[in-house]
Amino acid sequence: MNNKENTSEEIDLGQLFKLIGDAFNKLFRFIRNIFKGLFHLVILFLQFIRLHFIKFVIVGVVGLAIGWYWDSVSKPIYRSSMIVEPNFSSTQQLYNNVEFYNELAKEEVFKTLAASLKISDKEAATITKIEIEAFTDENQKLRQFSDFISTLDSVSRISFSYQEYLENFNNINARFHKIELNATDPEVAKKCQNAIVRSIENNKYFKTQKTTNDLNIELSEKTIEEQLKQVDSLKMFYQELKILELKKPEGTSGTSINLSSDSNQLDRSEITLLDRSKTLNYEIQNLNNKKANTENIVNVISDFPDKGGRVNDFLTKKKVLLPLFLILLSFIILSLLSLNNYLKKYNNSQH
Repeated sequence: MNNKENTSEEIDLGQLFKLIGDAFNKLFRFIRNIFKGLFHLVILFLQFIRLHFIKFVIVGVVGLAIGWYWDSVSKPIYRSSMIVEPNFSSTQQLYNNVEFYNELAKEEVFKTLAASLKISDKEAATITKIEIEAFTDENQKLRQFSDFISTLDSVSRISFSYQEYLENFNNINARFHKIELNATDPEVAKKCQNAIVRSIENNKYFKTQKTTNDLNIELSEKTIEEQLKQVDSLKMFYQELKILELKKPEGTSGTSINLSSDSNQLDRSEITLLDRSKTLNYEIQNLNNKKANTENIVNVISDFPDKGGRVNDFLTKKKVLLPLFLILLSFIILSLLSLNNYLKKYNNSQH
């Protein structure tokens, strides 16, 4: 009986191993067929390139010649950049204005563009592109995150992470922004600078924000100055008390001026006043920095240069782009023709 059971178990195990082996064989055949299919596609692609190689070369040479001529007769493009720091939440308005100028340049509405930028129609016609983008790096983002966290309560600080801040960060959140102007006239960007900046400074809302900010700074300065005067008066008062204590004859039993039975109380009070004076001076420094940073609605960190630099990007040249475009176009057309021939042969083979 035991021999029959052992034989049955061996047969079951043998069938199991056979099934496992068959499954692995099927898997390996499937993977092999995939690689064979890919290899076949690569061979077909290489055969296609080999068959039409001369055509691609001819098209590329023609494109290179046309592109070279196109570059030689085209006017050179000059690029100028300006770094700005918008204040009083004026960043969005600045982006809207620059995008408006760019649309006018693209649609060649030069009369309106000239009126907006306070330049002549002829100068406006030389502008090909005006763009704005955030000018920031990881260090600036970290500093901005630190400033943002300091405005939150203790619970929000714990729950809000730097990664969440980055996920919600966009160009508008950056402190500095770069305005880039491309034109065939190397000097036109400098002439546009004042108009771009004043388009924000002439806004009534931002003017009101700046006036309010200046009044708040002035009020804070007066308050701090009054506190400093009071601190100085108290310091003088404590110094006079110390002098009186030192001049008092030893063993005098009459009425005396004493702030506390503890002889160290006077020194501690002076130290407190010194700390308070240091804090107030630090606040004055912060106010001075704030006053300097908010002197204008838009701070110009780096002006447009007097003359822009010539754009000489290799991948923007016509002698590079045109051959690539023509070769790609030829590849698509020849591929469609080959596919059409294959479909015709396939239909004939079915009849």
